[in-house]
Amino acid sequence: MQNVLTVISLKNIKSNALVFKRLSKKPLIAVVKDDAYGHGAEEVARAIEDTVDGFAVATVDEGATLKIAGIQKDILVLTPPLSEEEVVRIYCLGLVATVSSTAALKLILRAQEKFGFSLRAHIAVNTGMNRYGFRPERAKGACRAAAVGGVSVEGVYSHYYAPENERIRRMQAGAFEEACKAVREYFPNAMRHVAATGGTLAGGELYDAVRIGIGLYGYLPGGCESFEIQLKPAMKIYATVAQGGKFTGGGAGYNIVKKDYEKVHTLRLGYGDGFHRSGGIGIGKLCMDAAIREGRGDFGMRRIAVKDISAYAKSIGTTEYEVLVGAGKKSVKKYVE
Repeated sequence: MQNVLTVISLKNIKSNALVFKRLSKKPLIAVVKDDAYGHGAEEVARAIEDTVDGFAVATVDEGATLKIAGIQKDILVLTPPLSEEEVVRIYCLGLVATVSSTAALKLILRAQEKFGFSLRAHIAVNTGMNRYGFRPERAKGACRAAAVGGVSVEGVYSHYYAPENERIRRMQAGAFEEACKAVREYFPNAMRHVAATGGTLAGGELYDAVRIGIGLYGYLPGGCESFEIQLKPAMKIYATVAQGGKFTGGGAGYNIVKKDYEKVHTLRLGYGDGFHRSGGIGIGKLCMDAAIREGRGDFGMRRIAVKDISAYAKSIGTTEYEVLVGAGKKSVKKYVE
């Protein structure tokens, strides 16, 4: 096989979901954005729909993919709609929108008035991450306008940007509390959620639901490595030996090496497959479509390419998130129970 192969354990993903359900004792929103962090959103969602209480995706297109795959539970789109077309698609697909700014709210209200529908939505609040969301003091005005305009606000959420830091987490929680009170003046049943994987493990108020992303796939976010929890990594990455033989000259791809190796082999994997050119897989830097490793490799043999995703991420100065998403983008996926 010329393509990189990722073998994905749906059993492990479901096991991890159950760990967080038991730990939090709250409804669980499974974050399956960016193709379920490279694991394949449709297959992952189907496998855990009976375990989780809803899903979150990054874009309308991702939500549409899950709907086509037959997913029935609520799907929250975390990016606010950026065009009238996206507002209409969210409504027609039965998705739940994010309202994160006055501009996004006005766009939704115009589309609703033009086409005569009411959109389901969650209000996003910026408690310090500065990614999306109304400032807490503006949440009340936003909800007043949403209520008058007929938007069905069913939830309010934010995101801890450093959950392992208790001082920052408490500060954000205080701001979120303020916003929740304002939202619930107009929408008393709005579901509150702020804790993702790190926030769920850090403790404190978990409100009405938790959003679990990286933890579903067997890893912890940066800064949370000391938290005690048993998770099962779900992805293994394989590549095929495309050549093997005696080491010749002094190079390994576009790289001068000082060691005189006896045997080397080439894996059909490179930075064009979503891996980092700087190395971490084999000798020296990766080529676009090949990685060179020390030792004998039999032609056509499938070999594990990354033994430890956390160690590999650390060696190239990135995170498990980036490795998983990158590896999943072009790979052939094989699902196992």
